[in-house]
Amino acid sequence: MSVMLLCGGRLVWPLCIPLRVRTAPLRRATAVDILERSHPHPRSRRSRAVAVLGAGALAVALSLTGAVGPAAADTVTDTITVGTYPSSLAITPDGGRAYVTNQLSDTVSVINTADNTIVGAPIGVGGNPVGVAFTPDGSRAYVTNNSSSVSVIDVATNVVVGDPIAVGSNPYGVAITPDGSRAYVTNYGGSSVSVIDVATNVVVGDPIAVGSKPIRVAITPDGSRAYVTNSGGSSVSVIDIATNVVVGTPIVVGASPNGVAITPDGSRAYVTNNSGSSVSVINTSDNTVIGTPIPVGGNPLGVAITPDGSRAYVTSQDDSTVSVIDVATNVVVGDPIGVGLNPVGVAITPDGARAYVANIFGSSVSVIAIEVAPTLTGTPPAGVLGQPYSHAFTVTGQPTPVAVTLTAGTLPLGLELSEDGVLSGTPTEAGSFAVTFTASNGIGTPATLDATLIVTAAPEPPSTGSLGSLEGFGS
Repeated sequence: MSVMLLCGGRLVWPLCIPLRVRTAPLRRATAVDILERSHPHPRSRRSRAVAVLGAGALAVALSLTGAVGPAAADTVTDTITVGTYPSSLAITPDGGRAYVTNQLSDTVSVINTADNTIVGAPIGVGGNPVGVAFTPDGSRAYVTNNSSSVSVIDVATNVVVGDPIAVGSNPYGVAITPDGSRAYVTNYGGSSVSVIDVATNVVVGDPIAVGSKPIRVAITPDGSRAYVTNSGGSSVSVIDIATNVVVGTPIVVGASPNGVAITPDGSRAYVTNNSGSSVSVINTSDNTVIGTPIPVGGNPLGVAITPDGSRAYVTSQDDSTVSVIDVATNVVVGDPIGVGLNPVGVAITPDGARAYVANIFGSSVSVIAIEVAPTLTGTPPAGVLGQPYSHAFTVTGQPTPVAVTLTAGTLPLGLELSEDGVLSGTPTEAGSFAVTFTASNGIGTPATLDATLIVTAAPEPPSTGSLGSLEGFGS
């Protein structure tokens, strides 16, 4: 069933799921389970290189017993007002900007991610912009206008370049190949995918027929395949990019699939099932669904995976929340994160520190600080009695600072451990010292590192012997 939605005197094309009225907090009574579900329907790391000052080779027995824990309570740190009905967003490859499509404003807002402020005036594009993706070099943004075209923005100037590119009926999702040569656009109304030559901004070949009402598309990191969610067919089509031919039969997932994201190693595709309130996981090696769908919040739409591949962030429109899935176990971790009204799109910064969420009924973007349990690594070398010593452990975790402490044993006299993980000083006693270091930031399980630190005595200077008396030499 498709339903046209009238918003402010204009038709927002279209709802593909029956409307439902809910009375939960932050939910509009009339509404519309909007658009996208509708549519038509390094982590931040503090890492120091090991630096050793002074003499000494290592004689250390070392074991690492800490581990990265799941997010305990990711926190919304900012809310940014954008245009009307923001539905999708993408972040530039350098992480410096987030571009947000404002569906009812016919614009794109640009956010400076350094301070979460809006950059300049909104960029006017085509009618009902919904999807956005960047070329790998970050020079262009491709925006799908549900009015059957694609606009191209020059990122350096934030100006639309060239004429809108005509594609199929009601384009929605867009993804660009890793080599930057092609853009793949889902045509919801045409049950097809158009391919744009990025060098010329011309559509190449005939539209590729896929399943019913395709919405989103994601491309594998190696650029070999495109995965397309068919919201009308409860399936995912796979396109061979070398031939632009659909391979195999559609992969059956949950009801009304919408968002799709692929892990950085290319081994898994995560698909939000909008009517199923779940996420299906596809093994891309054989295109089979792994296990049972993962339950998440009501009416999930967007999905994004952290750059390290450890977690998937899923927007749930009905609940105005974001669920976090541990990719290793395919289990939701922690409590749902409350964001703005009816979240749709989600994107994660390249360093994995933050997730940006487009709240379609809130006309806003929520910023989530991704919290990560600490790690502590680095092999402290042996020291030499009376000689300067310094060793910096490698510490990760979000939020920072991550405090490093000595939790067992005693350091050699003359050495001190700073809270940021630098062991330094001039040892004044020799011997073998069993110690335990711990890194903590209040998230997950603290990381511990056990070591045996050895301080050796300074070597005796070599004997040069006596040259004897030189008196009378040469007389």
